Amino acid sequence: MPTPQHCPSPRELADLELLTGGALAPVSRFNEPGSPVTLELPDELAGLEVELVDPEGLPLATLHPDGSVTALTHAQHGPFRRLHLTPAQVRERHGGATFVPVVDALTERELERLRALNGPVVLLALTGPGTPELSPVALLRASLAAARDVPGASVVAVPLASHGHPHVDHDLGVQVVAAYAGPDPVVALAEADDDEGEYPDDIAVIVDADQPAPERRGLVLFFTGLSGSGKSTVAQAVIDALLESGERTVTSLDGDVVRRNLSAGLTFSREDRETNIRRIGWVAAEISRHGGVAVCSPIAPFDATRQDVRLMTQAAGGAFFLVHVATPLEECERRDRKGLYAKARRGEIPDFTGISSPYEEPADSDLRIDTTGRSIEDCRDEVLGALVKAGFVTSRVVEQAPSVETPPSVEPVETTEPIRVLFVCTANICRSPYLELRARQLLGPDSGVEVASAGTHGFDAEPVSDTMAAEFARWGTDASLFRSRLVTGALIDEADLVLTAEAAHRTRLLEERPAAFRKIFTLGQFVASVRSADPSLRGRELLAALWTRRASASPDHDIADPYRRGPEEARRAGVTMEGMLEVVVDRLRSTPAVDDST
Repeated sequence: MPTPQHCPSPRELADLELLTGGALAPVSRFNEPGSPVTLELPDELAGLEVELVDPEGLPLATLHPDGSVTALTHAQHGPFRRLHLTPAQVRERHGGATFVPVVDALTERELERLRALNGPVVLLALTGPGTPELSPVALLRASLAAARDVPGASVVAVPLASHGHPHVDHDLGVQVVAAYAGPDPVVALAEADDDEGEYPDDIAVIVDADQPAPERRGLVLFFTGLSGSGKSTVAQAVIDALLESGERTVTSLDGDVVRRNLSAGLTFSREDRETNIRRIGWVAAEISRHGGVAVCSPIAPFDATRQDVRLMTQAAGGAFFLVHVATPLEECERRDRKGLYAKARRGEIPDFTGISSPYEEPADSDLRIDTTGRSIEDCRDEVLGALVKAGFVTSRVVEQAPSVETPPSVEPVETTEPIRVLFVCTANICRSPYLELRARQLLGPDSGVEVASAGTHGFDAEPVSDTMAAEFARWGTDASLFRSRLVTGALIDEADLVLTAEAAHRTRLLEERPAAFRKIFTLGQFVASVRSADPSLRGRELLAALWTRRASASPDHDIADPYRRGPEEARRAGVTMEGMLEVVVDRLRSTPAVDDST
């Protein structure tokens, strides 16, 4: 017999003795000191006997207050139940064999190693959440196929869940394998060289079915956002495109439709809303299990519930793709076709997300979009593009996506009046005056653009802060006559374009003038929109195009306030604003600037 490639080393055995009190036997109770096997229970169950049941409610064991367990019966259902043996049964039936832990399908090269072993071989298929590379059922199918190619080989299913901690999982794995193998040798194929060769044909079919390519893998496309954010509208446009392409089977699980069918009878309390989302998640995960695409568009305000849906999907073998429709509250409230926000503000709807109940913005979204001022087609294509990039659909879906009826685009007004641009920051003494004065310098005379600035808070008629003095001096900008002022509704109305230093400023202005949402951007958002627009568009034609199709707002667009934060922050803000102004100034002119440097 070849020398086993891995057996528990003396050091590992010593470590295990510490973990198990000196015996390489399965632990007899939960939560023993140093044991990696733990069970967390709610506080109200502390000190009580607890019955452990299977998913069907069949009692399996009684957990006593001291952590010990009394078996009542064994699990009687589930695929390959016959392969689940106790360590004692395994040693009785397979004593003298070589034991091989398996967490993935075996390749032809690995099978050759097993055939070279003398005597019987037992493949210990380590199943359990997070442990095998394949799903538990696929791992057992692949292991049985491998056993048919190795004379005298058998398969035993060993439930072993991952705890997400490499050291704990390793120690527990060594302990469990040793409990099944007893004094017999253990060969760990996973520690062989990296290149393990190809799967045999019968095993390759199993692996391919269990781990299909992204375009064949089940998918839960989950939209989350405030009421009125546009998530259902965009989701439906995506569904239409997927159905028309014929590439995937698609099921829509829209929030309102699910409420009428799957969740009829639930209230809008937080508990019932979370139950509704989990029901949606369970159905979506089952759809993904069979290779379908489930498109969900509930509000789903709480991160914990979204994570539950993600875990359900992953457990079913599907992929979870989260789209955060991050349309600002003020825009959602402005749309408010159902009048829900107005009722919530009057106190007629309790626990209303965004008003009297929080919305926890996802930090793990795969895509973040803001539908403000954007067409349905534009938002839809951004989602489809992200799905193409992730490999879930082909580019043909985007190319064949149907046209969506949208309101007529805003045509540029025929006028000889200059374009009026208003820059806004907090106190109008650092960032916005820098933007105003430098933009005026860069534009020069006869540009057809007038610039001004104002602040959302602060003092009136104040000079520019000393914070930016060095940055003004760098460009020879005369700021001596500048005086601050507060922004007003009239200033917003008079402007053709309002550019704010931060998203918070934009939000404040939209509260004052919600109808002006088309012309109010953060400066960074406007620059990103310009860069993605047709490069031939300039002046008022550019503004008209961006009123209906703009880049998503992002916190990354904000210009940090340098006020009283030292020269380095002032310099950093100045460099950031200069880069943005170069883009804005160039494209707001009706004609490009003439380069006479030659």
